[in-house]
Amino acid sequence: MTQHAPGTPAAAGPVAPADPGTPADPGTLTDLGTPAGRYRMLRLIRGFEELALGLVRSKEITGGIHPYIGQEAVAVGVCAALRPQDRITSTHRGHGHVLAKGAAPDRLLAELLGRTGGLNRGRGGSMHAADFSLGILGANGMVGAGGAIAVGAAWAARQAGEDRVAVAFFGDGALNQGVLLESFNLAAMWRLPVLFVCENNGYATTLPAATAVAGSATGRAAAFGIPAAEVDGMDTEAVRAAAAAAVERAANGGGPGFLECRTYRFEGHHTMERLMRLRYRTPEEVADWRALDPLPRAAALLPPGLAGQLDASVAHQLDAAREFALGSEHPSPEGASDHLYADGLRPRAGASA
Repeated sequence: MTQHAPGTPAAAGPVAPADPGTPADPGTLTDLGTPAGRYRMLRLIRGFEELALGLVRSKEITGGIHPYIGQEAVAVGVCAALRPQDRITSTHRGHGHVLAKGAAPDRLLAELLGRTGGLNRGRGGSMHAADFSLGILGANGMVGAGGAIAVGAAWAARQAGEDRVAVAFFGDGALNQGVLLESFNLAAMWRLPVLFVCENNGYATTLPAATAVAGSATGRAAAFGIPAAEVDGMDTEAVRAAAAAAVERAANGGGPGFLECRTYRFEGHHTMERLMRLRYRTPEEVADWRALDPLPRAAALLPPGLAGQLDASVAHQLDAAREFALGSEHPSPEGASDHLYADGLRPRAGASA
């Protein structure tokens, strides 16, 4: 596969026309099975992140966030290829994955604000949001750690006779983490239904991937015998097609797969970057990638006027999410030690209690 140097966008390929699947009510569209539904989710993630950035600046969100703006096509393309029973693990830059898998934006925003109405009652925050009922096994602040969780979930599903595929999202900065390489090995040895998705945005914080990763991302997977492909991560439809093929193969017993999605974050690694005034990317580099923004590319597949309708419905939904999240209660200090320890666990047969 061709490797692009950090700062060099992947060439945009032709986009095949698709049935827009025009909804009767754009305001209720959540199905990622149509170009219209995928565009709406792209817009929802973009708008959510912009809203969250505003709440960071107003200090309603403490500690900051890792913005996903620019990378939306990866989350939407991959999750569009998943079935309801499939599971995902996410990263510190995980809002897009969580929303694309079906989490309610109002509850996710409340989680970022640390409020009791959040997905995890405000205890997970930006980097640890989860919803097991939707197959979201959690975002994770530990780089590469989601790979091992996804492999465990895939193994457990096989042991239980369940038809489930697990997807692990991670960035190029995780490619040198031992836990991820061990996850590759186990998934390959046991032929588990796992899809490893590398969101290669060219930088691990401020370190260019080309100066940190020997060989290639796809080469790492190929060394374990895992089928690997590089895909334009700014093209939702290209990501969806590649993910669908890998998910189908995994679900049919073909073992794990690996996608390297060449993408780019338009914002900094973290919101603290603006305060630190870091300079490691040129304005020209950012502008070149912004020209490949996945939202206009997805909007071009829709009938005239539909994108505007979907934009309006998303804006209304996010206004309601903001009102809900800011109106949700702060947790009581008296419950600070709740949920620290598990209870009701049953040991495996043959193990001592």
